[in-house]
Amino acid sequence: MNKQEPRFSIIVPVYNRPDEVDELLQSLCEQTVKDFEVVIVEDGSKTPCKDVCQKYEGKLDLKYFDKPNSGPGQSRNYGAERSRGEYLLVLDSDVVLPRTYIKEVSKELDREPVDAFGGPDRAHPSFTPMQKAISYSMTSFFTTGGIRGSKKGALDKFFPRSFNMGIRRDVYEELDGFSKMRFGEDIDFSYRIVEAGHQTRLFPEAWVWHKRRTDLKKFFRQVYNSGIARINLSKRHPGTLKLVHLLPMVFTVGVILLILISAVGRAMMHYDADNWRSWYWVALLPWVPIVLYSLLIFIDSSIKNHSLSIGLKSVAAAFVQLMGYGFGFLEAWWKRCVRGQDEFTAFEKNFYS
Repeated sequence: MNKQEPRFSIIVPVYNRPDEVDELLQSLCEQTVKDFEVVIVEDGSKTPCKDVCQKYEGKLDLKYFDKPNSGPGQSRNYGAERSRGEYLLVLDSDVVLPRTYIKEVSKELDREPVDAFGGPDRAHPSFTPMQKAISYSMTSFFTTGGIRGSKKGALDKFFPRSFNMGIRRDVYEELDGFSKMRFGEDIDFSYRIVEAGHQTRLFPEAWVWHKRRTDLKKFFRQVYNSGIARINLSKRHPGTLKLVHLLPMVFTVGVILLILISAVGRAMMHYDADNWRSWYWVALLPWVPIVLYSLLIFIDSSIKNHSLSIGLKSVAAAFVQLMGYGFGFLEAWWKRCVRGQDEFTAFEKNFYS
């Protein structure tokens, strides 16, 4: 292997996902540009990926480290301290790279250098229907996914996310890397990069295939934590809470109110039989906006994914995404803004272990 300093150090924290690491490392072997090293940080996994990494000895400039569990942010810092590249490329273990990923990153940096950057994500044809539905819900404009990975038409300024993030080493070291935030540590890092006067940019062609969660229960927990993170981020970075961040909470409260109004209408149809027709409409009309929104998601996703089944699953994924985020946002708002608890007291459970 070439022992000169690589241009890129790819940092990947891992927690109980050896199969995913295998797919990621295989995709790194197929890169058309080879000027990189790979640093895998095992974050206290019960199912380690050491054997998987050993398969790629001699194929990749690969380092493997095993450490006690501390969460992905601190594991990225651990890996960064032991890397050599001019730029750090931070990836999640559940991504797979197209063959031209490193080439596209290099091309963008050669064209116009920047302090930090990131790319969008896509669903691979091999993903399960549910994974494709979840990917749709996380990237569609109709679920506020338009704020992520879009150069034009985004609802908010682009900030790199940890599933596909790059940063100059000296900037990383200047800011001491990722904080100890329990949720949203990657957005916090992006905010700190910008607040320190550094420039960020989207690399639209440096995209990754991102598996995300494999079922709705795990997806709910992920977006619930994202809702919590949004309040915590607004406390750390005043002024960053935008209207778009409130939309899932408004959607959640709105859906609950519509369902309650409908339930009242149904109950009154029995208790006020003389006026049952009036109460019938009270019970029926609240479902109209819910059904129309569901049809919008179903049609749009079915067309984009060429599948009615994925379109139907996307409806469920969209409601889980928006309402999971909304519930997390409301819990964090109650604990942090109303009860005045600090960030770590409000959420004492160790999410990562």
